[in-house]
Amino acid sequence: MSIEQLGINYHSILPEIITALTGVVIMLVDALSRSRRRVFSATIALIGTTASATAVISLWGRPVAPSFAQMIVTDTFRLSFALIFLIVTALTILISLSWFEEEQLASDEFFALLMFATTGMLLMSAANDLVMIFLSLEIVSITTYVLAGYRRSDPRSNESSVKYFILGSFSTAFLLYGMALIYGAVVGAKSNRALAGYANASATNLGFIKDAITNNAVFSIDLIYVGAAMMLIGFGFKIASAPFHIWTPDVYQGAPTPVTAFMSAGPKAAAFAAFLRVFVITFASTASDELYQTWTGALLVMAVLTMTVGNIVAIVQSNIKRMLAYSSIAHAGYTLVGFIANDISSVVFYMLTYSLMTIGSFAVVWVMAQRGDERTEIADYSGIGFKSFGLSIMLSVFLLSLAGIPMTAGFMGKFLVFTSAWNAGYYGLVIIGVINSAISIYYYLRVIVVMFFREPEEGFVPPRIPYAAGVALGIAILGTFYLGLLPGRVLELIEAARNIAAIR
Repeated sequence: MSIEQLGINYHSILPEIITALTGVVIMLVDALSRSRRRVFSATIALIGTTASATAVISLWGRPVAPSFAQMIVTDTFRLSFALIFLIVTALTILISLSWFEEEQLASDEFFALLMFATTGMLLMSAANDLVMIFLSLEIVSITTYVLAGYRRSDPRSNESSVKYFILGSFSTAFLLYGMALIYGAVVGAKSNRALAGYANASATNLGFIKDAITNNAVFSIDLIYVGAAMMLIGFGFKIASAPFHIWTPDVYQGAPTPVTAFMSAGPKAAAFAAFLRVFVITFASTASDELYQTWTGALLVMAVLTMTVGNIVAIVQSNIKRMLAYSSIAHAGYTLVGFIANDISSVVFYMLTYSLMTIGSFAVVWVMAQRGDERTEIADYSGIGFKSFGLSIMLSVFLLSLAGIPMTAGFMGKFLVFTSAWNAGYYGLVIIGVINSAISIYYYLRVIVVMFFREPEEGFVPPRIPYAAGVALGIAILGTFYLGLLPGRVLELIEAARNIAAIR
């Protein structure tokens, strides 16, 4: 097959090339430099992230044909998610900078792993092929397994990494086997004349799979159902939806807090991007109403379970990292509401708002936790409201936004996903979502009450906010209010993402 037939276009993967090369440069600097300077490595990572974001913007609005044997696509959906990933990475770099000084850990390997994880996330949103989705997912998974155990001397961090690795490998097996079944069901359709436009693409191409199902050219529709079910399990684990959420609280609590901040936003958003492209853009866009109703019904159950389990179990948590972990599970359920309604733009917007809120929350938790994440119990926040006023106010804003209080990004995100589901006729699902959102107010407000209406511990010393972490918190606060008060411009930019799926 010639280069022209493969459609080699390096501009289409320029963001991924930049982040991957940045990771390599950081590794080389670490290997060749005698003195390890955390600021230098972080600066290289930030420059690479900014350059990658510039490359994403250069692709925005430009017609770019599918490239690399139609395995990579460039659309508003991909570019919107790419910017979310890069924002998450930039904020994580800023949060992490002072963490290394506090923990006395090497930073170069961390930033290199972070850039490779970002490369995988970018590829996940760009992937238009099951093989590419799997490879990019593994890049993200392997790097996050290592990051979760980055504090090697801490048994909690080691346990977090091992649990994540074992359960992650188990879920990946489901995902891969589901992909194999779908490939087996459609590979025979390569000879179908109606699919002649995919001569240069593999039978794992998502567009090919969609058209094969639409033209009833599959070997067995039952294989499609079984394969889709197994992929649903695999993706369900990656987005931490019930009943595949068990790993989340233990891993989030045991991992270093900056890593938890990254994991709760970046890889989760990337998993949602791949999930959307497979189930909404591929399966929901086929002419098979039965297939559409089957996966929608499964996701309905998953969304209700995820919202309910996440919020109810969060109420009884005494550790703030575990509470935010269950909050993260609940927010996966809210995201699934927009997912079910086939409103991609609302899902993209929700993931953007969620990323800012959750990274901001974990950033405050890290500043409060001190070395070794020693102060992560909710009781540790007693009476800090007026002694550490700035941190308390910022955490309160993020928690209120997560609860969906008006004038914040969280309210606007929930409003959009619930409105799209209501307009699509899922009235019961919206009512359950609103009830769950009301339940969540209790445990978010509990932290605020503890901070402002309890007596402080004797000898409490307000923590110093590192400059870089302060910048990250400032960006997160501004984004939370901007997206809550003036979301119009952002919604206009991502609205085109709606047009790439068949809205039913």
